[in-house]
Parts: sequence; structure tokens; C-alpha cells
Amino acid sequence: MIRDYIDRALRRAKYEKLEDGSFAGEVPALRGVLAHAESLEDCRDQLAEVIEEWALVRIARGLTVPTLDGIRLAVVARR
Repeated sequence: MIRDYIDRALRRAKYEKLEDGSFAGEVPALRGVLAHAESLEDCRDQLAEVIEEWALVRIARGLTVPTLDGIRLAVVARR
């Protein structure tokens, strides 16, 4: 499920080539999700890692994670 969430988030990513030739990427729908790398491919890979870590930290802290294209991440209490 988290892999699907990451894929959906990456579809919303915005990338910018910087003056020094490196790339910056962000997912505007996910506040604070940013990456920077020398190549676009590395930036995308780094952004995927940041999305996963960002979502897991939010869940661990009891914060909500925005639903993306019908995919919702949440902790379900077991009885």
C-alpha cells in the first residue's frame, strides 16, 4: 500500500533544474517533502525516500497523511 502511495505522490511531483545543473523536487500536496540531487533520476529516487519517511513519521506521531487518489495511509488498531 505504501508503494502505491509513493507512486501517486511522485506523479504530483514538480521538478526544477537549478542554475548549477542540479535538480530540486517537491510534492506540493505534501508539506515539507523536498529533495535535491545532481540528476533528475537521483532527485526522483531521493524524493521517493523522503515521501516514505515523511508518511511513516506522520503516522508514528498520530498525524494525518493526506489521501492521494483514493489511497489513504493510517494505523488501524487491532483488538
